[in-house]
Amino acid sequence: MTQPTANLTLDLICRAQHRLRGLVHRTPLIHSTTLSAHLGAPTYLKLELLQKTGSFKPRGAFNRILEMPDDERRRGVVAVSGGNHAQGVAYAARHRGIHATICMPASTPRNYLDATRGYGAEIVLCPDIRAAFAETARLQQEGKILVHPFDDPYVAAGQGTVGLEILEDLPDVTRVYVSIGGGGFIGGIATAIRSIKPDAKIIGVETRGADAMAQSLAAGALVELPAITSIARTLGAPKVSDFTLRLVRDLVEEVIVVDDAAAVKALFFLLERTKYVTEPAASCCLAAAEQHRARFNAKDRIVLVLCGGNVSAEDLTSFHARFTTQAP
Repeated sequence: MTQPTANLTLDLICRAQHRLRGLVHRTPLIHSTTLSAHLGAPTYLKLELLQKTGSFKPRGAFNRILEMPDDERRRGVVAVSGGNHAQGVAYAARHRGIHATICMPASTPRNYLDATRGYGAEIVLCPDIRAAFAETARLQQEGKILVHPFDDPYVAAGQGTVGLEILEDLPDVTRVYVSIGGGGFIGGIATAIRSIKPDAKIIGVETRGADAMAQSLAAGALVELPAITSIARTLGAPKVSDFTLRLVRDLVEEVIVVDDAAAVKALFFLLERTKYVTEPAASCCLAAAEQHRARFNAKDRIVLVLCGGNVSAEDLTSFHARFTTQAP
């Protein structure tokens, strides 16, 4: 079994961009007059929620699978996920004719399960996310090849192509707000952008109860969360990795933790004013940018990366009932 030993570099991300052409969407970056007025500086939305499967995940999944030799692909791939990574791996595997097994917590919403099965993957339901990681490890021992959601430079390089697209569309970007689950997405984006534009600020965002990166940064070591209590399930990595902790420590300006209520409030604001349906894992970026309003000026060019939109009508109804939804 090959191990992902490459370092995450701009060259690796550029190579990923070349090999992903025609396999994933080049998602739009749009200016929002409403959000620019709301935040007090020109603001843009990177619409990765319009990506295939509804999130950024196919970028990394495709890049990792394309890196595998044929003998590994024939053995099939395995992944662990609470939702979006499952769909990304399932989609990429089906496209390449590879069998995919996805280990998922029993609490995974039905829409994620249905979509993952719809892309042709076999699902193994586990009691919780820790059990899902354990089952994934067991299947690796049987010969399946892991497509890790974040602890892999090829996966992170695929995600980092989002950063290259932002720079192509907005070369004078000054601040980019990016959600953190396990840290591969922000690590890839930060590597791409800061390798080309070192003065750009990358700001990471987590929700309280899914804030393994912020806690690890504060402790100076990996911290494993006892449970994921945030509604932002797709940020629900119980711990980050040495690889992603190093990337965030070295390249990210700040990691902000917002509460679920602020993320949901931002979600409904985005829905009502931009007509885009986001997950709390994406809308939290607006909630974080709102905390920085006093720092912005007319020279800033702010990008909010809306990483996914896989939220069900049932979830939206629940969020509306549980949280204040008045516009911020």
